[in-house]
Amino acid sequence: MSSSLTSTPRTPRTRQIVAAVIGNALEWYDFVVYGFLTVIISRLFFPSDTEYASLLLAMATFGVGFFMRPVGGVLIGIYADRRGRKAALQLIILLMTISIAMIAFAPTHAAIGAAAPALIVLARLLQGAATGGEFASATAFLIESAPPGRRGFYGSLQMVGQALAALGGATAGMLVTQGLTPEQVDSWGWRLPFIVGLLIGPVGLWMRRHLEETEAFVEAARSARDDPAAPSATAGLLSLLRTQARAVLVSFGLVVSSTIMFYVVLIYMPTFAKTQLQIPLGAAFSAQVAGLLCLTLLIPLFGMLSDRIGRRPVLMSAAFLYLVLPYPLLGWVIAEPGLPRLLVMQMTLCSAIAVGFGAISTALAEQFPVRQRSTGLALAYNLAVMLFGGFAQLIVTWLIAVTGTPLAPSYYVMFGAIVGLVAALFIAERHRQPDLD
Repeated sequence: MSSSLTSTPRTPRTRQIVAAVIGNALEWYDFVVYGFLTVIISRLFFPSDTEYASLLLAMATFGVGFFMRPVGGVLIGIYADRRGRKAALQLIILLMTISIAMIAFAPTHAAIGAAAPALIVLARLLQGAATGGEFASATAFLIESAPPGRRGFYGSLQMVGQALAALGGATAGMLVTQGLTPEQVDSWGWRLPFIVGLLIGPVGLWMRRHLEETEAFVEAARSARDDPAAPSATAGLLSLLRTQARAVLVSFGLVVSSTIMFYVVLIYMPTFAKTQLQIPLGAAFSAQVAGLLCLTLLIPLFGMLSDRIGRRPVLMSAAFLYLVLPYPLLGWVIAEPGLPRLLVMQMTLCSAIAVGFGAISTALAEQFPVRQRSTGLALAYNLAVMLFGGFAQLIVTWLIAVTGTPLAPSYYVMFGAIVGLVAALFIAERHRQPDLD
């Protein structure tokens, strides 16, 4: 048995974990803020004969960034498995800072014509490559830093980072849309959330420079050097698919469920409230902020619960909630649109999302050994997010048009819940076992 299974991990310093989570939140903030401001960006960069056509083009551009996520995720995952979690996390936030600057200062379609949407697409591709590596590298760092019996809690901090990013983006959207006139928002106000992301990028880079490499990675790398037969990250993608096919498939299914919930409930809902329910965008962001506060506070509690009862029961409970809650809640809001009902729906659905988010990061990481973890996580996670999350806004907007009912988003969420429920049945339950070397 290798030393990575028998040794007691060093107690991680609080500063290290806080730096990892804050850096993760800054990274995701830059990515999700585009989704929150889709309605505004569609008018400025994708003008068309109808608002619906412009919105579809802007949503497609939001989704196009996800094409690069599997590529960037696998390449950065291999880099993380070879050079370490710290090196990958530094590279990721540097790429994201460059891309957010491109969006923040991009001239609109009225200024430079077709070159304007081209700049946005290029920036989204770069964002996609960077974000593709973030989940895997940050998750690996957090759970490999965890003391025995605390992997669920530490892994849940990955999703806390995402929730904080969404909360920051929703708060920025709320302040801009409520504090400025529509003319000011269209003229320059929409840039402010991106400029904030640009300003905090160097802070995240500085924080990640002071991270220490995880002991699990150091020991796994040492073991790989000492054992010529041990799997190596340099074997790349084919080696991963040959040895970890089941883990990749199970992880893919789990992510399908969670990513649909994330992008429909957390990213698309302000757009839905504005375009389908005629609720002012500022009010929609207020409901979003309340829901995201619930999400952020509850995620670590369910992470700790998964350390006690296992990942499978928590994930199956989450998938069940995703299946039964969206349809009646959305129908209730549609019957009498307004901020009070939207607020109740968002707080309820975000609380349900917290159940799954508390366990999913650790459950995914535990499916893979340390030496292939970042690559395996990146592949499964980013393929699922690309196919089912990145185009969620586009898919549900199209479904609404085709079916003629604003209830269509709930159908898509229910589909994802069924996939997640099946996947949860087949995960390898390792919450009481040592980390895989």
